[in-house]
Amino acid sequence: MTKSKPVSGTGHQTDKSSRMHMIKRDWQLNKAVYLMAVPVVVYFIIFNYVPMGGILMAFEDYSIKKGIFGSTWVGLDNFIRFFNSVYCWRVIRNTLLISFYGLLFSFPFPIIFALCLNEIRNVKFKKLTQTISYMPYFISIVVVVSIIYDFCSSDGVLTKLAAMFGDTGGALISRPEWFRTLYVGSNIWQHLGYNSIIFISALAAIDQELYEAAVIDGAGRWKQTIYITLPELSSTIVILLILRLGQIMNVGYEKTILMYSPATYETADVIASYVYRVGVKDSDYGYSTAINFFNSIVNLLVLFVANSISRKLSDSSLW
Repeated sequence: MTKSKPVSGTGHQTDKSSRMHMIKRDWQLNKAVYLMAVPVVVYFIIFNYVPMGGILMAFEDYSIKKGIFGSTWVGLDNFIRFFNSVYCWRVIRNTLLISFYGLLFSFPFPIIFALCLNEIRNVKFKKLTQTISYMPYFISIVVVVSIIYDFCSSDGVLTKLAAMFGDTGGALISRPEWFRTLYVGSNIWQHLGYNSIIFISALAAIDQELYEAAVIDGAGRWKQTIYITLPELSSTIVILLILRLGQIMNVGYEKTILMYSPATYETADVIASYVYRVGVKDSDYGYSTAINFFNSIVNLLVLFVANSISRKLSDSSLW
């Protein structure tokens, strides 16, 4: 006996009819989901996609009177002007150094903090520690910078402490060599608790039977951390690291312009603060847009490279 061959496309048609049946069956639920998604979609269209038209300003001698479509087209002149500027490599260097120091110190601290909290067995003390660590995140940047100024002024606590160890340079806040340390250090203090939340959640999701099996095999807390906790956290760490690398050229201008002064420009001036000065203060919109566009392109390229490397070396990647 010979078996009859199935008609080509029957499986595809069955899957399609099954999906249509599910849509008809759950149309009320789907309608609710789509309605809830509308505000999010509208938000992204208005605030993320519509402003992309402003990229044209990077290639124009932009004039507010003439508008985007009426301003003189200058091509790559704004980019050439930036790369020929005396400030170009200074702001790129400062941006990369501050980001690198932030990545080197700010990124591991929340992981270490989460691991330490995970070892605390007193629930009340653990919750109290978590709550206290979250508090600085909700302090305004203006207030944080004011605290830095108070602690690092000529008679501030940190300046006096540095003097006790032989430093005779005076107020730390007005010295270029201290700017990056103060910037990164205050970021660690302010964001430590908040950034650890995702790691604490990942730790809570680890199967406790793995630890029980490790205890039976004679593994102590250190070996449990090395062979169970860190491997289970690795995918979360890799994803967040990729996202952090995608922001390598982003150093917030708000805190920078509040902390820096002409005396510290040499180490404090970053791309964001430079864009603020030439764009807002000097009203050179086309030039500032070109600088910011270059900044975004570098971030995008770094993100793609980091994701590709991660996909080849591990099972974790954004796409």
